[in-house]
Amino acid sequence: MQVTRFLFFLTAVILAVLSVLSLLRSFMGSDLRIYIVYSILMAVDAACMFVCGLFLNRKIKLLFWFAFMLLGLNILLTIFDQFGLIDLLFVLLNIGTLASLIIFRRELLPQ
Repeated sequence: MQVTRFLFFLTAVILAVLSVLSLLRSFMGSDLRIYIVYSILMAVDAACMFVCGLFLNRKIKLLFWFAFMLLGLNILLTIFDQFGLIDLLFVLLNIGTLASLIIFRRELLPQ
């Protein structure tokens, strides 16, 4: 179960870093607004992943399903974007987190 929490925290840190990098990129390019939107969306995603990792061990059914849906959305939205090596690594990280969530569902869901 600690592996699952670690993966949520790792994803949150990666998303936070990418959010900052997107914001910095917005100041260098001509299409300022799109990178600001990307940055905000990644920051919100990072916050959601952090909250999921933080409260996952409390056995809250709604939080478990929110985490499940969040990971599914991360996987789907990454696949339908421009796909490169970073995207592949991010999808694999999310698939690993989702697999871990499914494997430990008995410990994470209320009885």
